[in-house]
Amino acid sequence: MKVQASRRVSCRLCDGRDLELVVPLSPTPVAEKYVTEEELNDPTPAFPLDLYMYCACGHVQMLDIVNPAFLWDNFTYQSGQNKDMVNHFEDCVQKICRRIGSSPGDLVVDIGSNDGTLLRSFKKRGMTVLGVDPAKDIAAKATSSGIETIPDFLSMDLARKIRTERGPAKCVAAFNVFAHADDLAGMAECVRHLLAPDGVFIFEVSYLLDIVDHMLLGTIFHEHLSHHSMKPMAGFLKRHGLDLIDVERVPIQGGSVVGLAQMSGGPHCASPTVGELLDLELRRGLDRPETMKTFSERIRRLRDEVGNLTSNFGREGKIAAGYGAARSGTTLICQLDLGKTIRFIVDDHPQKVNKFSPGHHIPVVPTSELLVRRPDYCFILAWIHAKKIMAGNAKYLEEGGRFIVACPEVTVVGWNELSAL
Repeated sequence: MKVQASRRVSCRLCDGRDLELVVPLSPTPVAEKYVTEEELNDPTPAFPLDLYMYCACGHVQMLDIVNPAFLWDNFTYQSGQNKDMVNHFEDCVQKICRRIGSSPGDLVVDIGSNDGTLLRSFKKRGMTVLGVDPAKDIAAKATSSGIETIPDFLSMDLARKIRTERGPAKCVAAFNVFAHADDLAGMAECVRHLLAPDGVFIFEVSYLLDIVDHMLLGTIFHEHLSHHSMKPMAGFLKRHGLDLIDVERVPIQGGSVVGLAQMSGGPHCASPTVGELLDLELRRGLDRPETMKTFSERIRRLRDEVGNLTSNFGREGKIAAGYGAARSGTTLICQLDLGKTIRFIVDDHPQKVNKFSPGHHIPVVPTSELLVRRPDYCFILAWIHAKKIMAGNAKYLEEGGRFIVACPEVTVVGWNELSAL
């Protein structure tokens, strides 16, 4: 497939054109495109990751858009493989069903349903479920497991077809996909068309304030076209006939927001949490370009600090590895200039072991190799699971290895430091 990219010139939420570059970043290969040995000589394109802000509303976004057909082809991430995510989805479904008074038989449509993990929690409560996901292999797997999934991108034609054939939805969900769509206005119109008059739209997005506060550099990759905060989101939903009625900050993925919206004038009461979060964003200046430029400067200092740490590795004969062939890893390797420092990456994902990382072609080997090869240092690339990874690899530390965590600050952890985590 010839990889193409396009560039938009207006805000994804407001369509305004007063866009300001606030976080310049190095061009990066697409995070999930690990390559086989036979593909090593094929060119690997790198695309911009720069973040812009539309100053009138404060929305932070990427303007360079990689062809979605390429992004989602052979996509490997599956929610059900992450126990924390499974538990999080179950908790969210329990809360939403209690909040809206759901009944058996009510229709739930999940946009970007992945392997059906979220819908499985609705289904076990007797609700009728339907997934929509463009990752064809994962969609097929979900359907075969009992969660009917349409292998396609959501469009108005598809939304009309679903409503005609199945009726209106009591709940439309979009967990960790509302950041993925370039045409958010089109998606919002599809959601509104699918919803019953008393229905709700529940969505989850990585939260910009957490990205800034916790230096979540690894959450910036090409699938994430938008980095949401609630002030621009509330205005956007209102313009599309939807009212934001509830928000909850959750720790999943390093820091996210679960939002709830209904048709304008709908029957559900609004929670004070919406106003409270909007006030917090105002106090923190989350809609000001200066805030994001300060974040950008922190990334530059982080890159310098990592460079100072690794500059003598070669001369001293030190070997460094990476832990976790995660989507975040590609960003961290490129932005922190680790491509020539990390010799190999350990991971047990069956679709990544014995392949090579995008761009720098770092080999991926089983995690058992950490104790066989015993690198002097191991950068944790799967940043979300840093504490769990270190606790589960105490033997590596006991034998003299050291883990390096780069975000939110550079920390070197050896055996003596493990107990303090």
